[in-house]
Amino acid sequence: MTERIDHTLRTSWTPEGANAAHLPPHALRWLRSRIGLAEVTTPVGPGSLHPVADSALPPAALAALAEVVGPAAVLTDREARLGRAGGLSYVDLMRHRGCGELAVPDAVVLPADPEQVQRVLEVCAAQDLAVVPFGGGTSVVGGVNALRGTKASVVTLDLARLDKLVSVDPVSHTAVFQAGVRAPEAERLLAAHGFTLGHFPQSFERATLGGFAATRSAGQASAGYGRFEDMVHALRLATPAGELTLGGVPASAAGPDLKRLVIGSEGVFGVITELTLRVRPAATFHHYEGVVVDGWERGAAAVRALAQQRVLADVTRLSDMDETEVSLELAGGWKGRALRAYLRTRGVVAPCLLILGWETGSPRELANRRRAALHALKEFNPVRLGRPLGEAWRKGRYGGPRQRDALLEAGVCVETLETAGDWAGLAALRTAVRGALTDSLSTARARPVVMCHVSHAYETGASLYFTVLAPRADTAPVEQWQRAKAAACEAIVNHAGTITHHHAVGVDHAPWLAAEVGELGIEVLRAVKARLDPTGVLNPGKLV
Repeated sequence: MTERIDHTLRTSWTPEGANAAHLPPHALRWLRSRIGLAEVTTPVGPGSLHPVADSALPPAALAALAEVVGPAAVLTDREARLGRAGGLSYVDLMRHRGCGELAVPDAVVLPADPEQVQRVLEVCAAQDLAVVPFGGGTSVVGGVNALRGTKASVVTLDLARLDKLVSVDPVSHTAVFQAGVRAPEAERLLAAHGFTLGHFPQSFERATLGGFAATRSAGQASAGYGRFEDMVHALRLATPAGELTLGGVPASAAGPDLKRLVIGSEGVFGVITELTLRVRPAATFHHYEGVVVDGWERGAAAVRALAQQRVLADVTRLSDMDETEVSLELAGGWKGRALRAYLRTRGVVAPCLLILGWETGSPRELANRRRAALHALKEFNPVRLGRPLGEAWRKGRYGGPRQRDALLEAGVCVETLETAGDWAGLAALRTAVRGALTDSLSTARARPVVMCHVSHAYETGASLYFTVLAPRADTAPVEQWQRAKAAACEAIVNHAGTITHHHAVGVDHAPWLAAEVGELGIEVLRAVKARLDPTGVLNPGKLV
């Protein structure tokens, strides 16, 4: 068991053993010119890590937890506690580097199976300890912050030891996993049986299956495989009031779907310990290509046509002009300039890159689906750039967060946020959010770049995923981003967008949840929590 205990400090998105991204000199020069970036003045390296107070866990609580999971699975040392202090948002990473207050748990508890999770929750309720469920720690909205609420102590419940594939049903196309299995391991285990989940968000390298369910995750190939909530066939939920087992049939009309109530509940109702997931035969043919459309309006209309004609590629991702420009500059150098020159000869003045990716089981299926999509795009005069651009995107599909590490070290405030809205209001929603972010982050010196892409498309609307690059403030860098995020959230609410399409609510979005679900909706959620968690120990300060 002890070899599973991870002491890695959460100061970087780059997984241990993976290659970190770097900024080539030409990219750094361009960035300084584009956004007014000066030399780094605020230290952000590991040398300025946040101090950690002594654990406040009472001896009686420590003994009770150790009796359930074993003494070696209750960690109170500085490294283990700091390693689970928050997620991996820009604010989290800056707090780890000494900027602002960092909430650190008093202990880390590592149960070995669903039964131990249930008993740990019962101990926490009896001892009045706040308990924060923790999977891959990839939350970017404060969802795993070690908040105490009204409790004197807080423990992080790390599910790393719940790492088993329990069973595979090749007839029904389902697989039972424990909730702590990380996404790459899940794919490896399923591949041995010829299956895949097909769930590939940017957090893929770190995130867990339980975390996907708890946050209603969406993956880059969700147009083909569905969102994670569509994959959940059944689940087990440990709560202070007892265990719930929900789902297990393909469809039901037996009242409201309680399984759906748990999916997206972010650990405030209970801890997901086991999942029965729909799986699909692993694709044997992959085809990714790049297409450029002239202008955001035309590009959005093209994606809408794909969605409403039901010919979306498994991956359908449209970048606006700013994101296309930055992608070419940071990655392409002279190649990017040559590509822009070529596009000008084709009459493209505002290039928007559209990535299309198909994952199929036969060349015929691939050919038919690709032909239908390209036919739907024909009226939008796309410039087809072929497979090299698409395959380059596929190869670097998880590189964005790693590149953020390099940008952060260069003195850049770099963060993302996302929303979704109906097609009719999507252009206004994008304009409002871009304007709010630009206005909030602009100074006499700073000229922020606000990029946007459609990451997921539906017949009725689409998501908008924003990435911001701005010079980091020399003082109060955390507050710099928090002001910008608040302005963006107000713009989202005022333009009928969802406060979150797939990042979840956590702490960051909670103030705006009532605007989306209503005060009565908030009271319904609180009533559910009161029944399942009567003493309020589960994940204080999140969701509601």
